[in-house]
Amino acid sequence: MLAAELRLHDVRVLVLEKDTEPTSAVRIVGLHIRSLELMAMRGLLDPLLVKGRRRPAGAYFAAIDKPAPAGLDPAYAFLLGIPQPVVVRLLEDHATALGAEIRRGCPVTGLDQDEDGVTVRTADGETLRARYLVGCDGARSTVRKLAGISFDGEPARTETLMGEVEASAPPAEIAATVAEIRRTDQRLVVGPAGAGVYRVIVPAAEVSDRAEPPTLEEFRRQLRALAGTDFGVHSARWLSRFGDATRLAGQYRAGRVLLAGDAAHIHPPIGGQGLNLGLQDAVNLGWKLAGRIRGWAPDRLLDTYQAERRPVAEDVLDNTRAQTELLSPGPGPRAVRRLLTELMDFDEVNHHLLEKITAIGVRYDFGPGPDLLGRRQPDLDLRPGRLYGLLHRGRGLLLDRTARLTTGGRPDRVDHLADPTAPLDAPAVLLRPDGHVAWIGDDQADLDDHLARWFGSV
Repeated sequence: MLAAELRLHDVRVLVLEKDTEPTSAVRIVGLHIRSLELMAMRGLLDPLLVKGRRRPAGAYFAAIDKPAPAGLDPAYAFLLGIPQPVVVRLLEDHATALGAEIRRGCPVTGLDQDEDGVTVRTADGETLRARYLVGCDGARSTVRKLAGISFDGEPARTETLMGEVEASAPPAEIAATVAEIRRTDQRLVVGPAGAGVYRVIVPAAEVSDRAEPPTLEEFRRQLRALAGTDFGVHSARWLSRFGDATRLAGQYRAGRVLLAGDAAHIHPPIGGQGLNLGLQDAVNLGWKLAGRIRGWAPDRLLDTYQAERRPVAEDVLDNTRAQTELLSPGPGPRAVRRLLTELMDFDEVNHHLLEKITAIGVRYDFGPGPDLLGRRQPDLDLRPGRLYGLLHRGRGLLLDRTARLTTGGRPDRVDHLADPTAPLDAPAVLLRPDGHVAWIGDDQADLDDHLARWFGSV
């Protein structure tokens, strides 16, 4: 995703991928509302919808079964369940079509940086030179370690097994047994994931090495311990394990080395936020790093990447900590869960928690102003078509109902749409390439100041 964002701004980019082939594990991941919006902004949503399954928005927070609150945009108000290899393939094809180079089987083993760039060494002895290096290499990030960036937090205290399997027990028997257990223990999930296939989540016996995948027999053993039956599970599609380790990089940038995705933050997968958080990091960083490389962005613009995204990750880490407690089987957590279940009957509470999980509630601190300032702009029907369709090129956009404002000579960075009929509660808004509102008003001099802040001088 980051490689594609950089290529939209004509930045030369090389992806060094440790694995020789894309993962063959057909695990299902979920794209939340904000990620669906970002995919729509880059013209990637339609091919994803063909390959995925829509689930209603709701029941995200600690799996508390509440419907989605009112007022969500129906175009994006769902969770898209989709095989991870499909997402990887789509994004790789998107990046390479834009001109990115991807080298597989090429792990990084060393790096050095100076005031002009970064020297990278690979396992086969090759030395490469770049202006910047971004570690998108996961929880055990080599780049993070080589850059000397701390990764503070809590180690795993518990571990959970997750997979997709077939089962020989009758569906009604499985559903009844699971429903009875979940009255007091939310940690067990055995639910349909396709024709004859079940998604299974069950606590592991102990914390082990995550690099070692679990066996089907381990699943059977843990199901028997918790449910009294293994439901006759067989023919695993994929099996994995995850812990509740929660860590955050001390900084997202060390000189010319930056971090994104799981290299910068890890947390339990409760609520399905991890993949989405990483994609959103990439879209926030891409245009800022491109602007720095292309020469129009001040260094302080690149610094806003950490200033904006690290607090978002902190909030995700906290909400997954809270959800972990709410899923615990003890009497105290169960009492808190019952109380929160009652509170979520209030639409404001339900909406607030859904905004946390789906990231549509993120508001960056752009200074004083209307509530929309710093938030993402919802999609709109405009004279030329849908708003998000105008952001495919990864540029900013001045949406101008006054028809008298200008972007001040930045045609390579900011597009301008004069549309007096636009359904805005403001004279004009300036959108960043990630769809967040950077300015609201009708004064050209004030707009010029904000254009310089976000899109550099002319």
